[in-house]
Amino acid sequence: MITLKEALTLASDDIKKLRDDLNQKIKENNIGAYVEQLTSSEISKSGSGIPIAIKDNINVKNWEITCSSNILKGYISPYNATVINNLEKAGLSPYGRTNMDEFAMGSSTESSCYGKTLNPIDNSKVPGGSSGGSAAAVAAGIAIAALGTDTGGSIRQPAAYCGCVGMKPTYGRVSRYGITAYSSSLDQCGPITQNVEDAAILYDIISGYDPMDSTSANIEYDAVTPKLNSDRKLTIAVIDNFVSQASPAIQKGFEKAVKALEEAGHKIIHKNMLDTQKIVSTYYIVATAEASANLARFDGVRFGNRKGEAGLKDMYVQTKSQGFGSEVQKRIMLGSFVLSSGYYDAYYIKAQKVRHLIKDEYSAIFSEADLILSPVAPTTAPEFGSFKTSLEMYLSDIYTISINLAGLPAISLPVDKDENGMPVGLQFIAKAYDEQTLFDGALSLEKAINYTK
Repeated sequence: MITLKEALTLASDDIKKLRDDLNQKIKENNIGAYVEQLTSSEISKSGSGIPIAIKDNINVKNWEITCSSNILKGYISPYNATVINNLEKAGLSPYGRTNMDEFAMGSSTESSCYGKTLNPIDNSKVPGGSSGGSAAAVAAGIAIAALGTDTGGSIRQPAAYCGCVGMKPTYGRVSRYGITAYSSSLDQCGPITQNVEDAAILYDIISGYDPMDSTSANIEYDAVTPKLNSDRKLTIAVIDNFVSQASPAIQKGFEKAVKALEEAGHKIIHKNMLDTQKIVSTYYIVATAEASANLARFDGVRFGNRKGEAGLKDMYVQTKSQGFGSEVQKRIMLGSFVLSSGYYDAYYIKAQKVRHLIKDEYSAIFSEADLILSPVAPTTAPEFGSFKTSLEMYLSDIYTISINLAGLPAISLPVDKDENGMPVGLQFIAKAYDEQTLFDGALSLEKAINYTK
């Protein structure tokens, strides 16, 4: 598949041919990356620019946007999200709704109401989640690039599982206006691409201040792509207690990456961080609490497919019971519990205090280092059905969620393969708003490793 950088040089006739060829490829390679593949319908299209795949929780005017949930089937968006307007200003166009975990709640894209997406490298494996459709489409060569959302690793983890590049911007760097909220203090939209330079290009296009988003950062912005420099020598911290919990394949890939970075002239230092169990507990209290508030609007009154005819209470119960899947219902119930009277101080307030500790630990490390190198997930892509409980699924996010809690930027890229040929992804983490250093370090590692599919 042509890269985004190459596509931006095409004339209008060549773009039209590219779109037609892509449409044919999507019909031939049915891995369920797109909602349209799972519903046997025509690919959603808007405009005539360079085609970019869009996760099904990002509003595109006149498209059906459902967050892969039964409760929103039939909802037609009346407006564009800000990131979509930014794409169109740059000559890019939304092209296809990518499958996702319902309301972005999951780590495998198995909770979608449309069915599961297959990992293009091994169809028996999960593509990751919740942006599994976006990552699978890029990895399979049926998307030039895609937009995903990252609440606790939902861009970086599927990118790592599928062997492509996934980038989560600093919180507030990319507008959330028009993106269906899961956890408002954690969500960020970001690019999933074939390489680091494409990720930088797409990041530059979608980022910037937006007065329509109250959490958007109103700060001066310099484009990253023109100043990309893989020759910068950086101090990179390694979190030893994170690496020790990973599988042998991840540890092997990590050692390979560290060696390549040292040979490229970067300085490696060793650090430890807060126990990952405390990080997981904190994340799932904060995220579910915010989710229970955000999803309260889907009640059959203004939003959602209305069910129940025996009065208001019956409508609420039937609409939510039939509309939401089991994972979403679990998280709403957990969030409502931690916010309830008598438990708010014991759980939610305590989680916010630990969140502050996590942010302080990152700040302490960044006083000595430019970047942090960490695994993305404890293992490579597992097989479908391997998560026996929700807790097992939650533990697959142990390396990614602390970055969202601290509001930092991070980028995942493939560095190695395990014994079965599945990609091993690692992530760089940078200081808030220091995306330039993040991309410079990632580009340096990409060149040093020279990963091939």
